[in-house]
Amino acid sequence: MRGHQLTTDLLRRVYEDGAFPMAEPDGSVEFYVPYRRCLMPIEGIHVSRSLARVIRKGEFEIRFDSDFEGVMRGCMVRAEGTWISEDFIRVYGEAFREGWSHCCETWKDGKLVGGIYGLAIGTCFCAESMFHRATNASKVAIWAMVNRCREAGFTLFDAQLMNPHLASLGAFEVPHEAYLISLSHALRNEAHWPSE
Repeated sequence: MRGHQLTTDLLRRVYEDGAFPMAEPDGSVEFYVPYRRCLMPIEGIHVSRSLARVIRKGEFEIRFDSDFEGVMRGCMVRAEGTWISEDFIRVYGEAFREGWSHCCETWKDGKLVGGIYGLAIGTCFCAESMFHRATNASKVAIWAMVNRCREAGFTLFDAQLMNPHLASLGAFEVPHEAYLISLSHALRNEAHWPSE
């Protein structure tokens, strides 16, 4: 996609078609459609006994949409070879200001220590990335985000690509064709993200 401006209109079209973008090392943007799509159960993630204890004790303060760019930058630096570029921070930030990109943050001692962000399209929440700077911070963030999405009327929570961390939280895979069917149903309705 070199030479083309990544815009929120293009971003929405890509996700509505069942794909998602990633920035390449040379600055170009590629669009991906995995053969199998990773989903989180909208009824709630798998909560281990240790994670339940962390949640019950309130080890982290949970906030929504208070530091969207901070969450994106946390995701950007969490590993080498990240697919998040400055251009992504710009365009997802625009989607946030337009009201259809959201984040969940975990804070400890006044510092942002974890979070997850993504796009809300119809009743599908497309989770993009998450990060942590403290043990369990990202798990608490995804737990809170899935709960928020369910309460807001979302029917689908897209996590894109499976990994062991997501699998431990109850993620499952479906064929791309099945994802497209679920996505088409989700695009017919609108969820209502609660105002803080």
